[in-house]
Amino acid sequence: MIPTSPARRALVAALAAAALAVPAAPALAATPSGAAHHADYGDQARLAYQKYVAARVLKGVFERGDAGVVDRYVRPDYIQHNPLAPDGAETLKNLGRAVHEQFPDFSYDIKRVISEGDLVLVHSNVVATPGTRGQAVFDIFRFQGGKIAEHWDVGQDVPASSANGNDMFSTVSRPRTEQPGAGWLTAYNKRLVTKAFDQLIVRKDLTALDRYWGPEYHQHNPNIADGVAGARAGLGGFFEQFPQLKVTPKRVIAEGDLVAVHSHYVAVPGERGQAVVDLFRVRGGKIVEHWDVLQDVPATSANDNGMF
Repeated sequence: MIPTSPARRALVAALAAAALAVPAAPALAATPSGAAHHADYGDQARLAYQKYVAARVLKGVFERGDAGVVDRYVRPDYIQHNPLAPDGAETLKNLGRAVHEQFPDFSYDIKRVISEGDLVLVHSNVVATPGTRGQAVFDIFRFQGGKIAEHWDVGQDVPASSANGNDMFSTVSRPRTEQPGAGWLTAYNKRLVTKAFDQLIVRKDLTALDRYWGPEYHQHNPNIADGVAGARAGLGGFFEQFPQLKVTPKRVIAEGDLVAVHSHYVAVPGERGQAVVDLFRVRGGKIVEHWDVLQDVPATSANDNGMF
């Protein structure tokens, strides 16, 4: 759901103010030399570079209001899918300054980062005001020529309690690390999760839980009980309530034992639906952990790109 907290409303106001301050976008600048030769070190170095840049831009823009990281790492013709923000790197710079002025203690607490191909996914706890629970946010960035070219995100308020006893961010399955597992498992785990997601979520076949989910399954969706039994009860009830549910995966991003699916969920035909990111952890060929974030697709947007 779209958050409606005072901090969120203030952030919307900051976005609007930033949009009004945006000048015409300059001509596309050349890729900096540091970005040009990182590809020489191979695919793993490129993925590590992309993850570093995504984290640096998020923390630089929102925690420090640093326009310099945008100049260095974001293309001027940056494409934005957040419905509150217009396109362009200048918008992002103005947004960072406005947010930092209004929320000087803004925290972008990054929990895990994965990268595949030209995409990076960042899972964070975003807190505008200290002492509040903030939001769970997934950011997705597409890179082009060593710079960020496009951005999607999904954000949800962190609730006060959970049906499963887990928070929305921690790693419960072992080993308890936020780092993705070995890269050689990426392709296998991506195929497994893609097939499991299609059968369980797209086709609404609950028997997929028996084939693809492990008995130690840990749930971080605050509305669903822990374990495979919790998933069966929660999803079964959801499918019964919305028999015409249509889920359309838009992109899948995987690294090691972590696989994320960015989808458009429409519970009732004709509705705008929700943007959802589901993140799964795979161990020993079974899904053992799940995090997600859901946000309503709004009626209007500050850009013409849609959320997907």
